[in-house]
Amino acid sequence: MRHIMVLNAKGGCGKSTLATNIASYFATEGAAVALADYDPQRSSLDWLARRPENRAKIAGVAAYEDGLRHAPRNADFLIIDAPARSHGAELVDLVKHAETIVVPVLPSTIDMQATTTFLEELKNVGKIARKQAKVAVVANRVRDNTLIFDDLDEYLTKARVPYVAALREAQNYVRAYTRGLGIFELPEYLAWPDWDEWEPLTAWLRSKRSQP
Repeated sequence: MRHIMVLNAKGGCGKSTLATNIASYFATEGAAVALADYDPQRSSLDWLARRPENRAKIAGVAAYEDGLRHAPRNADFLIIDAPARSHGAELVDLVKHAETIVVPVLPSTIDMQATTTFLEELKNVGKIARKQAKVAVVANRVRDNTLIFDDLDEYLTKARVPYVAALREAQNYVRAYTRGLGIFELPEYLAWPDWDEWEPLTAWLRSKRSQP
């Protein structure tokens, strides 16, 4: 089973949006997928509860209650929506469950400063330091041709962590989330710009570069 975690100690950076869309991507590709939600707010599980019966199945795991002990053993992919404010021993314990970690970062000075501190802590976690898990960053909810996106783009390029995608702020994510769908399950005429932006991220997740 492949374990992919969406993680950032900074709250409100779009972890659940990334986790649900990664889960739906692999599910629509025909994989057996489970989605574990460590956040008591249950954003990912609430999305899953709205998922139509005729869509690719995704198993839900209430990890905020008892960890991953009830995760299905026959899943090809376990996508983990990690909680905010994870530091110290909690962060070390979370990373034990991941081979691949995706860190979303918003275009704001506060988020960039917080991510600088978080990435330094993350790099010092034993499993990461031993290269037993791979980390990448994603610019999230960006608006092209803005100064703050230019700042974020430059910051992530220099972050010494693979910078694999920039995802725009788009109403399509709201449309998909409220219907229990992923961006790849929206009509092509509506979502093709978002599919194009996701291609570098999904290509990285499929590649050996994202695996220890």
